[in-house]
Amino acid sequence: MEVCVLASGSKGNSVYVSGGGTAILVDAGLSARELVSRLKQAQIAPESIQAVLFTHDHSDHCSAIEVFCKRFPVRLLANQGTSEGIEQSLKGFTPEWEIFETATGFELGGLRVEAFSVSHDAADPVGFVFDDGATRLCLATDLGQGSPLVRAKLAGCHAAILECNHDPELLMASDRAWTLKTRIAGRSGHLSNADAAELVRTSLSERLRTLLLAHLSDTCNTPALALAAVRQALRAAGREDVRVEVLSQSRVSERFVL
Repeated sequence: MEVCVLASGSKGNSVYVSGGGTAILVDAGLSARELVSRLKQAQIAPESIQAVLFTHDHSDHCSAIEVFCKRFPVRLLANQGTSEGIEQSLKGFTPEWEIFETATGFELGGLRVEAFSVSHDAADPVGFVFDDGATRLCLATDLGQGSPLVRAKLAGCHAAILECNHDPELLMASDRAWTLKTRIAGRSGHLSNADAAELVRTSLSERLRTLLLAHLSDTCNTPALALAAVRQALRAAGREDVRVEVLSQSRVSERFVL
């Protein structure tokens, strides 16, 4: 399996996943022009994308899709709540959705996909597990808490893209409105560094080899703080062998071969 994170953060999100002869995007939250540009930066042909899956309906996860799918014939997959939410935010956009049920698995070419519920203030947000027969990748971002279900999904995977959104002290000291601070820190908001580290600690298995830290706030977090929190949890568990990388809002990641 191969993964490339095209963007990760509050200004736009998209992840390329390839395995079993199938190439997909998870979310498309940049402009279509920027999404195509970043695919090309990663040496990925936009026309090779076969499908786009959506985690939820917030604009930083879906804003490119109307223009992108007019240029490239991709399948669009979401659960019912997310598809309806995207249509409401992108007025006049009514594609032929392929609707999946949350908490079910389905085949997408050579990839097995499992969608699972996460806690976030969206219509019906999900994380995903991708399995190409050799490697399992868990994507869990935009969630306010690490539920037993999320821990179970992480525990079965060789690699994970996990949210490390904010440092609580930086968040509370920021000039953001109090309502936004409480939303972010709430159980339907975003994981802090400490939350993510605790989730890693309680779901760590011998399988885990690669951990990519996602959706860092550009004003209420730093890569150093996120890395320190997660590496401390891994060190305490005797797992300093796990590769940990921080993802970026502004830069395309390397193409990770898992």
